[in-house]
Amino acid sequence: MHQKPLRPDGETIALQALAFLVEDEERLNHFLNLTGIDMTALRAIATDKAGLGAVLDYLLNWEPLLLEFAAAVELAPEMILRARTDLPGAPSW
Repeated sequence: MHQKPLRPDGETIALQALAFLVEDEERLNHFLNLTGIDMTALRAIATDKAGLGAVLDYLLNWEPLLLEFAAAVELAPEMILRARTDLPGAPSW
């Protein structure tokens, strides 16, 4: 009996995405500048499911960065889109 591989939940993928943004100064500065978020708010996002959803929205709206992140975490970009639906505020596609 074969089991399907489990997909990480949306919160886990979003936390990975946040770490991906933070680990590179250029990516982080671009994110902060575009969103207007400061470092204090950035820390709060890690514990806020809606904020984590916004992180995935940011990646989903910038394809080159989405593809870079997907490769870094070894997930298909479609999995990141599906993960977005696990979090509050997801658009109804």
